[in-house]
Amino acid sequence: MPHPFQSVALVGNARDTRVGDCMQGLAAHLQRRGIHMLVATEVRLAFPAGSVAQCPPGEFAARADLIIAIGGDGTLLYAASLVAGRSVPLLGVNRGRLGFLTDVSATSMIEDVDLVLDGHFSEDRRSLAAARLDRYGAPTVRALALNDVVVNKLETGHLLELETSINGRFVNSHGGDGLVIATATGSTAYALSCGGPIVEPDLDVWVLAPISPHTLSDRPVVVRGGSRIQVRLSERLESRAQVACDGTAIGDLRPGDTLHVEGSDCAVTLLHPPGYDYYRLLRSKLHWGRGGFDDGKPPA
Repeated sequence: MPHPFQSVALVGNARDTRVGDCMQGLAAHLQRRGIHMLVATEVRLAFPAGSVAQCPPGEFAARADLIIAIGGDGTLLYAASLVAGRSVPLLGVNRGRLGFLTDVSATSMIEDVDLVLDGHFSEDRRSLAAARLDRYGAPTVRALALNDVVVNKLETGHLLELETSINGRFVNSHGGDGLVIATATGSTAYALSCGGPIVEPDLDVWVLAPISPHTLSDRPVVVRGGSRIQVRLSERLESRAQVACDGTAIGDLRPGDTLHVEGSDCAVTLLHPPGYDYYRLLRSKLHWGRGGFDDGKPPA
């Protein structure tokens, strides 16, 4: 039985011709299927007459049954921020580079979208981390993250010293360029470039990965997902840091401020067409398994 996706929002950077072409081609196909479509107000593309309505992206969660994110993982992270904690699922079409979250290829886009619209898909629920930045003399800032919460230095050439605690227990003082607190979903993002492990996305764990640590003993740590993590900037060094959630800056971290990262009741749901295989995705993106086993079959 077809799934009741009667209204679909298309999200992507339409100024990128590769994304814009995909959006136009998909819109023409969805119109033939009788699907109502939404795009952001600022999108300037030639869609089939009467097939697409424009509205602020903040209205997508209330007006769409499905969001299709066309671009890289950054586009899907943006789409996730629009529906965090809501029941609207996401489907990612990869027009970026690696694309660990946008697993539908442009070449199979129409076929895969049809499968999803006909009810053939798997649901993949991903938990979010909740960040709270308590700043001395300034309002508290809150944000959610599907991938990661990152503390980065602001001044080039200045070392950060970050003091971390987990569930009320002091862990370490990290000297370096910053710290990544990644969910299992975000283990293949910034944390991976910091030497962190790849984590199966359905595991309830987080990765704490120091960025360019000053000492070789400062290594990534895997902790239980939803742990209460606190990060403070040491007052011994004159430096400033910035906090970002899924690549979007939420504020500066100064001596006397505290960043709290905890579990959240909010989640997002990703949809995958039939045949989705996380390890096949890793092999494709990271060029693993050349000359070895493929899909469980031994090499000839």
